[in-house]
Amino acid sequence: MKHIKNTLPVTLLLLLTGSFVACDNDFRRPAQGTFSEVLVVMDSTKWNSEVADAIRGTFGSEIMTLPRPEERYDLRFMTLRTNNDLEFAKRHKNAIFVGSINEETNVGSYIRATLSDDIQERVRTEQNFAFPLKDRWYSNQWTLILSSTDDEKLASQIRNSGESLVENLDEVEMERWKYEVYRRGEQTEISDSLMESHGFHIRIQHDYTLNIDTTDFVSLRRPLVDNDRWIWAWWKDDVESIDHVDADWINAKRDSLQEKYIRGTREESYVQTEFRRPVETKATKLNGRDAFETRGTWKMENDLMGGPFLNYTIYDEVQKRLYILEFAQFAPRHSKRRFVYQFEAMANTFDTDSTIVN
Repeated sequence: MKHIKNTLPVTLLLLLTGSFVACDNDFRRPAQGTFSEVLVVMDSTKWNSEVADAIRGTFGSEIMTLPRPEERYDLRFMTLRTNNDLEFAKRHKNAIFVGSINEETNVGSYIRATLSDDIQERVRTEQNFAFPLKDRWYSNQWTLILSSTDDEKLASQIRNSGESLVENLDEVEMERWKYEVYRRGEQTEISDSLMESHGFHIRIQHDYTLNIDTTDFVSLRRPLVDNDRWIWAWWKDDVESIDHVDADWINAKRDSLQEKYIRGTREESYVQTEFRRPVETKATKLNGRDAFETRGTWKMENDLMGGPFLNYTIYDEVQKRLYILEFAQFAPRHSKRRFVYQFEAMANTFDTDSTIVN
């Protein structure tokens, strides 16, 4: 049984019976739709409502740590007029059904038909308002039903719990991205070599090549003319505590390493953090290890280049080792959001050899 993350309040969200049971032998057709696309099913009279704005402000909020802000998810609004509309919505990979529990619309009627009487009562008594479903009609599908007693309350509930609601979808999308990144193959020989030589690894996508390999720093690169991507990692042993690590330390250390190793074609050019754009650092966990996640953009000193980066500063308590793992891209003609999601999927394969203890 797979459950929503524990960050969700008990009164926020009620799982429908059997909604998160995983089935390894699901032979149904996969749901349709593209990555980062969400179908919002609500009556057309509500598309400009406070509830719709709350959904746009949560699932459609802008990612400011990219060179140009991009929405977190692409929202497509639709209503239900016919059975064909309903069948289309039920086939979609990501779909949110939104409506008051009492509203006399096709969407409202469908929500009531989907929720059992006892769950409807929990909505009416404001105990729950959000109901996630996984693989309800098709495989690889995420669905969310949002309902309350009136639109004003529902909008407030969505805004107050927006982060938890979006994180639920983020987890599903990240598993999809992980499959997408490696579906064409991966370079296990490089990954195995990193573990054997340096005590850590990530799963390496099929088209990266090893670039730099020293006693405490490695880099890999995927060099294409219009979509250059690279990964680098640095580590330090005998680290007893990470009390000294904060956003300033992380960015200063990153930039010192990049000045040394991540250099441009000109002799005087090298990568540095672009602090004129938002740079965000937060504490997190990466495969159970304490970590900091930093997102932002980089610039090339003494050259006109830049792009997004995703960085994880990770502490392995068993090894007593501090890692910095960074992904970056230069692709001026491409949207950046989907590549940062791919970086995140790769970062989540990070693992270490716990037998290497200093």
